[in-house]
Parts: sequence; structure tokens; C-alpha cells
Amino acid sequence: MNKKLIVGSFILLALLLTRCGFSSSPSSPHLLLGNPSDAGEDPNNYLMIKPQYALSYNQERGTPNWVSWQLNSKWLGDAERQDDFRSDPSLPEGWEKVTTSDYTNSGYDRGHMAPSADRTANVEDNSATFLMTNIVPQTAKNNRGVWKDLEEYCRDLVEEGKELYITAGVYGQQKKFGDDPKITAPSSVWKVIVVMDKPVRSLRAVSKDTQVIAVDIGNRSNLSSDWRKYRVSVDQIETKTGYNLLNLVPKSIQEAIESRVD
Repeated sequence: MNKKLIVGSFILLALLLTRCGFSSSPSSPHLLLGNPSDAGEDPNNYLMIKPQYALSYNQERGTPNWVSWQLNSKWLGDAERQDDFRSDPSLPEGWEKVTTSDYTNSGYDRGHMAPSADRTANVEDNSATFLMTNIVPQTAKNNRGVWKDLEEYCRDLVEEGKELYITAGVYGQQKKFGDDPKITAPSSVWKVIVVMDKPVRSLRAVSKDTQVIAVDIGNRSNLSSDWRKYRVSVDQIETKTGYNLLNLVPKSIQEAIESRVD
């Protein structure tokens, strides 16, 4: 096979993958620090890159494994909450798609991973957070309490001039529900927040002194309202999930910032 044909084949493949919402490239700002599960074409670890966030979707669970997003002042504005929960049309043809009605009488909230209030620069950005590929089952005490308070704290940091790189996800199983049933309610939700003092132009901005906030919160009703009580190290979350978080950060820096509890 000649060189031109090989190059042309790779270009065609890249275009097809992009149309399907899949890309192996970390060029998205939301994946600046890495792809935690090496998500790709696997239906239970399916990489989807959107303008507003990136995620690994799990068809078997009917939820994302994790969602990553950049948060700075450019993402915040005056757009109202759209509340237009809906199936994600960019999932591959033939895949079963979760609907908002699958959560009816489930006992769980439709919990955002990338929050609606983190995407208020315009209506399109806010609406994107209501795709069901960004939603996981959360107890009301979790979603409307401690989880919401941590989301608000993140936006407070942005108002102070910080830029954040956030990954949130799930692990474990409480029960399944929905049509079939097809949605897995997780036993825990977790979040890793890398706090930068100024906009990041390259990975060289991440140092051993960079603040990293990690929490692991049980998906239950008897929770404290203080998210600080659920702080853990990134290493602990990696042990629970099997993921390699912040994997594009130099190894020596990873070892320093992932082992401590900020």
C-alpha cells in the first residue's frame, strides 16, 4: 500500500469517528490532563467529545463512567437553565438510549456530572448539559445537598480568577431501574478538581504545588452537608475505579499531587 493511500485512509477514519462523536485525540480542552479510562470505541467505555465537555459513556450502565470539563469565566454568563433533559442523538445508531422518563418513580434525581450552572455563557452550552449521557442517578440528599455545594464552591473559585479542570464520575452499583431495566444507580460519585491560579496554556503549568481537590461521596441519603468531610486523595479514587487520572501530567508531578489530600 503506498504512502498517500495510507495517509488518506487515516484521514477518512478520523472524519468518520468525529461524526460519531468519537475522537482519540486529547485536543479538546476538557481532556488537557488526560483520558482517565483510555476511552475509545468500546460501548462500555465510549469516548464522546462535545464542545462543552468530554465523557466516557457506558452503554451497559446507561450513564457516563466519567465526564471532564474545563471551567473558567468564559463558560459563565446569563443564560437561563434550560431543563430540556433528553436522549443524546449522537450515540451510535442502534444503541439503546436513556430517556428522562426512565427516571420516573425511580427514587433518584437526574444528577448532572457537568453542571448546568457551569455552562451559562449561552443557551446552547447550557442545553448540552441536559443530554442524558451527562446524567447519573443521585439521591436527592447527594444531588441537591453536598454535591451542589461543591459545585457552587468551584464557581466561587472561578470568580476569584481560578481556572479549573474537573472530572466527575461513578463507581459501584446500588440497583438497576428503568425500561428493561437499563440504568445502574452507582454506590458512589466522585470528583477531582485541579485548581489553576491562571489560564493554562500547557501542561507545564501543572506543578507539585498545584491544588487538587478530590472527593468520594456515597450515593445515599444520610450524608453530611459539608463536602470537605468526603475529601480523599486522587490515588484513592484511582484504586476504587481503576482509572489513571491526570495521566498526561508528568509522572513525578502526578505522584506528588495525587497522593495528598488537599
